[in-house]
Amino acid sequence: MWIHLDGRLVPAAEARVSVFDHGLLYGDGVFEGIRVYDGNIFRLREHLDRLFESARTLMIEIPRSLGEIEADTAEAVAANGLRDAYIRLLVTRGVGDLGIDPASCPKPSVVIIVTGVRFYPAAVYENGMGIVTASTRRVPPDSLDPRIKTLNYVNNILAKLEARRAGVPEALMLNHHGRVAEGTADNVFMVKHGRLKTPCVMEGALPGITRGAVLELARAAGVSTEEGAIGLHDLYNADEMFLTGTGAELVPVIALDGRRIGAGEPGPMTRRLAAAFMALRVRDGFKVEYGLERERAAASGE
Repeated sequence: MWIHLDGRLVPAAEARVSVFDHGLLYGDGVFEGIRVYDGNIFRLREHLDRLFESARTLMIEIPRSLGEIEADTAEAVAANGLRDAYIRLLVTRGVGDLGIDPASCPKPSVVIIVTGVRFYPAAVYENGMGIVTASTRRVPPDSLDPRIKTLNYVNNILAKLEARRAGVPEALMLNHHGRVAEGTADNVFMVKHGRLKTPCVMEGALPGITRGAVLELARAAGVSTEEGAIGLHDLYNADEMFLTGTGAELVPVIALDGRRIGAGEPGPMTRRLAAAFMALRVRDGFKVEYGLERERAAASGE
């Protein structure tokens, strides 16, 4: 296994991050989770745009250009020989002194990890799953803008622990006003009377890449969509509900807090959008050139 660390490939056993790195000490950094489908990195540029925007807000100067990180990511995927994979790309504040002062960190660090895909069992996508509402509230936007994808995920982890204790795979998180924000690692959608709705970003939802793709697919199919405020009452009475995320893709939810959603099975719009996303994910990507493909391209002068 190869890791891309600060601009070069190194064996996983030799990839080291200092114990004084502020990403480790304080969660001071940003990251992206990205999928590879059949040798294509799904919406890589959108992920990198979000990474650089998050870093800019935190005043982290990424030491490599967007184009260099794009090439580094493709190189890491090719080096590991995986055509279907999950990429974790992170930028830390870098090595510094003990204490939170960012000024003690002269240079951020960039790490790119490529590994096998982990997702829910196939039965979950076919039959749907039940989830619960966590008592842990989402960090309010006036404390931390939800559009910043930081390394500090303790808030989400606490909600995930609640899901595990309840015996379900995921938990719904509310914002400080009691409205729906997102899951611990997923965006939330509901369908009512043929209309698709998802919480807006300022309700505490990360503007997910998969979320955006699903909204595009729905609009292209003539489905009415809305980004706004959603309460638990709305979800309890929804016709359909599903979650979206880089790892999860599109997962039907058939029960929330012991209440059946709709007919208690994945609904027709959920299935249509899931099928449309399956088709989109392969054709809408950054193509990776693997060893033999790269050699052939070089030989032909391409």
